[in-house]
Amino acid sequence: MKNLSRLLLVTLLLTTLIGHPADTRAASIIESLAKGNTEFALDLYAQLKNADGNLFFSPYSISTCLAMTYAGARGDTAAQMARTLHFDTNEVQLADSFGELQKELSVGQEKNGIELDVANGLWGQKDHPFLPAFVDVAKQSYGANLKLVDFRTDSESARIEINDWVSNKTQGKITDLIQPGVLDQKARLVLINAIYFKGQWAREFDKNNSAKAPFLVSPTQKPEVPLMHLEAGFRYAEDDGLQLLELPYAGGDLAMVVLLPRETYGLKGLEERLTEQSLDRWLARAFEQKVNVSMPKFKVIAQFSLAKPLAAMGMTDAFSRRADFSGMDGQRDLFISAVVHKAFVEVNESGTVAAAATGVVMRDMAVMMAPRPTPIFRADHPFIFLIRDSHSGSILFLGRMADPAQP
Repeated sequence: MKNLSRLLLVTLLLTTLIGHPADTRAASIIESLAKGNTEFALDLYAQLKNADGNLFFSPYSISTCLAMTYAGARGDTAAQMARTLHFDTNEVQLADSFGELQKELSVGQEKNGIELDVANGLWGQKDHPFLPAFVDVAKQSYGANLKLVDFRTDSESARIEINDWVSNKTQGKITDLIQPGVLDQKARLVLINAIYFKGQWAREFDKNNSAKAPFLVSPTQKPEVPLMHLEAGFRYAEDDGLQLLELPYAGGDLAMVVLLPRETYGLKGLEERLTEQSLDRWLARAFEQKVNVSMPKFKVIAQFSLAKPLAAMGMTDAFSRRADFSGMDGQRDLFISAVVHKAFVEVNESGTVAAAATGVVMRDMAVMMAPRPTPIFRADHPFIFLIRDSHSGSILFLGRMADPAQP
């Protein structure tokens, strides 16, 4: 095949904040997106969970990046992407759906205790014939303007420019997203979706109550880490195998949900039980009550290569010479050669800062309970946590805290 080229799509996402839908149609659109995002999030978690240690990523970031890619996919490539990402509509309707969601994000900027910065951008090879329809979708639905650069003669300058933009939009939390060598003369397009979120707890932990205590990583690993303490009203649920706690952020739109296994070393068993259905069931059982909470302070920086997990989930053609992204430039000359993701989260007494970045490289082809004693929620052993929009249910970040003493 002649005139082979590469397309790099990078998405950077830090927690989103979604306000109340303006009408029934918008609510339905956001609900559909949220359901698909949750299914994709837990599918991807199942692919990544076998790695050791802490785990943190933004399924929303990855989904957004690949949604923009999907706008240019056609045929079997588009069908496989839709199944893998749990998109239940065509690329035009999906873009409209993301556009509706994007409008709701701006509402969060008015919330007290919340910092939110949402931005999208495109960097394209200056002489590559991108189809106007594709460029218009990026601009109209995703708010991404196309900036022309010259990857052919100076890909390093383009890489630095994009990385600086990413760092700026995430308050310096995500740096060097695109590593040297990822962009070269065959690169054709970089798409960025950047969201920065800093959330203050609705009920802050008192720093004077924080104290070091053992975190039970394993029978032989029990590092001393700072545990935060607070007794207050929170949404809480439990069953024989786990405890669920919801920690809301200021404004009430976002919350961190912590899933704590009853067994000290029962994380793997909990991970096996984690599905969209089980998560919905556990969340439905939660109601507000006084809870005695102990939570570790922690910070996680994680980086992944996602091409193999996504292919294993069914998105195979996009990474091969069978790929069809002709909706981008009218030719079948692009395929995805790499997907990289980088994420950051820090949790302390005041709240949470979280950030994530995803890069997709495309290369030319070649119930209510009776009153009871105050529950004790002591997260001093490995647990799962997620940051979700409380209205739509969309999972924005998902992770596993295996050892707070490790970054």
